[in-house]
Amino acid sequence: MSDPRGHAARSRPRPLDAPVFSGSGYKPFGEFTVDEVRARAAELRQATGWGPTARVGAVARAWSELARAMSAASAGTVADLGPAVAAEHAERLWVTPPGGSSLSPWGPADRSRSGDG
Repeated sequence: MSDPRGHAARSRPRPLDAPVFSGSGYKPFGEFTVDEVRARAAELRQATGWGPTARVGAVARAWSELARAMSAASAGTVADLGPAVAAEHAERLWVTPPGGSSLSPWGPADRSRSGDG
């Protein structure tokens, strides 16, 4: 399939498939367990400070909110919440770039991509 300019269309990756760092390496966001989500929240809370690192506090709170949502739903993994709920959390967690990014395949679906690299 191509867009009106003749460029090949790229399918937008699902947030559940986005690689996220977890302790010793990267794994898909959808495979995070509630314990890993809690650990990520705690790690980011410890990194929160003044100046540029103050922004990390909002992300740490978002990871804590995800852990609460998973617990309330008895979800073993983020994927157990379903793609719609995971997508709602993904941007606040910086799993997908806030506002999307022209440099990332995780940006908004309606953002044009030239494929020119």
